[in-house]
Parts: sequence; C-alpha cells; structure tokens
Amino acid sequence: MKDTNSYSRGHYRKIIGIFILSLVISNTLFAHTVVGELEKMSGKDAAFLYLQLGYTHILPLGLDHILFVLSLYLLSPKLKPVLWQATAFTVAHSVTLGLSMYHIIKPPASIVEPVIALSIMYVALENIFSPKLKKSRIGIVFLFGLVHGMGFASALGQLGLPAKSYLTSILMFNLGVELGQMTVIISAYLLFGKWFGNKPWYRKGIVIPLSVIIAMVAAFWTIQRLFF
Repeated sequence: MKDTNSYSRGHYRKIIGIFILSLVISNTLFAHTVVGELEKMSGKDAAFLYLQLGYTHILPLGLDHILFVLSLYLLSPKLKPVLWQATAFTVAHSVTLGLSMYHIIKPPASIVEPVIALSIMYVALENIFSPKLKKSRIGIVFLFGLVHGMGFASALGQLGLPAKSYLTSILMFNLGVELGQMTVIISAYLLFGKWFGNKPWYRKGIVIPLSVIIAMVAAFWTIQRLFF
C-alpha cells in the first residue's frame, strides 16, 4: 500500500511538472510557484522539467535566439563550420549563465537585451556583406555568447530554481538550450542547406534575402528594447 501511495505521489508530481511547463510557456506563472512545486518533486523529475524548460526557451519561445543561430548557419551551409560556431557560443553562454545564476555578475537586462538584438543584426549584416565565412567569426560568436548567456540567466532567474537541485537545474536548463539550438541548426540543414547549399544561386537566393529580413527584425528589436 505504501509503495502504491509513493507511486501515486510521484505520478502526481510529474503531472504538476507538466502543468508548470505549460503555464510557463503561456507566461502565466510566477517563479515562487514553480520553485514551491519543484521542491516537492524528485531531483530526477525536476531535472527533466528544467531540460524541457531550456528547450522551450529556444523552441518555440526564443525567436531572437532562433534567428541568431539561423544567422550563424546561413553563411556556410555545411554542418561542420556552424558546429564550431555553436560550440564557441555554448561554451560562452554556459560561463555567463553560471556566473549570473550564482550572483557573481549582475548584468542589467536593460543593457543585455538590446545587445542581444544587436548581435543578431551584426551577424545578419556580416552574412550580407561578407561572401565567405571568416575565421574571426568564432571569436565574435564567443563574445556574443557571453551576452546571450546573461539573457538565458535572466529568463531562468524569473522562473526560479529549487534549492536542493540548484546546480543540476542550471545544467539541465543549459542542456535544454543546447538541444534547442541544435534542433534549429539541423532543421535549417534539412530544409535548405542539404539541398541548395551547393547551388550557385544559394547566396543570392537564400543567404542575402533571409539575412536582410533577420537584420530588419533585429534592428526593430534593438530600437524597441532601447526606447520602449
């Protein structure tokens, strides 16, 4: 009977976790509610939930991060170059995410969010004006990754973290973010990189038009985040 009750409580907490996730996605939940419920969950269930939250922070919620990763991919449609860029980006945002969540650095959102928008615009413009991928982009992507990590930390800070699995939750959230980014890259490769990357019209027909749209959206976000 005791095992049955334990199973029922565990099952109930998993349902609560799914409910929390759905509410977070619809932006109707306060952080202390999330933390309160997660403290009642097992470490395994809480870790899996934060993995989901990290993923949904990119897909479908993180349009700015989606456009940034897509911009990284566009200039060179092969997987190897973008994976190197994605690795630099991941290392960088992991560093600042951890530092921010442990309150070692406290970057203001009023600065971080416009710079994130500017980073998207920069990469999109580089795609337009540079005919090929430059080695210097790895360093630039790393620097932008530091800024994006602060943005991830802001989102995670609003959500809250359970004290008993603080580090695990950060790591799982970060892993979810990485899985979301990889989904964007692989989707872009399967949608047009694999089929059209070697076509002579790829740059004029895909890279430049998409990069112009991304740059315009990022410019709008920059103005919006600075002045509104």
